[in-house]
Amino acid sequence: MEAYHYMECGLDNVMIEGMVPCKDDEGDDVCTIPNVLGLHKVIAESIVERGSGMTGAELRFIRTEMGMTQAELAKVVHHDPQSIGRWERNEFAIDQTAEALIRLLAIEQLELKIDGETVSQLSEKCVPSAASKQIVIDGRDPTHYKQAA
Repeated sequence: MEAYHYMECGLDNVMIEGMVPCKDDEGDDVCTIPNVLGLHKVIAESIVERGSGMTGAELRFIRTEMGMTQAELAKVVHHDPQSIGRWERNEFAIDQTAEALIRLLAIEQLELKIDGETVSQLSEKCVPSAASKQIVIDGRDPTHYKQAA
């Protein structure tokens, strides 16, 4: 199997390399995710570390992983809940200052392992991008997912 397109998380840009499929009852190849929490943590780290702005779907992924409603996140970033919804639907670009704060909040709330990132370095990464970049995860050891090299 080349790579598994992992869309179950709500993102369309996540690929897991090195997964070994098994056969279901009808003989079709299927992939199981034995460590969903670990996988989602690596996806969140990939989004937070990436050197371009988040997409609306990525913002929704991060927010839900933190267990926050749109209203709760809006309160933290000093915007109204409608703004969060508009950002998540890609109706408007995410406010860069709010995105930097969301990245910091995700690092704290999700206990992400982000090496040596300062506030200014995270802020520089919050630049809107025309296209979402693919997130590639090494899935050869599902007990310890990691970003693919």
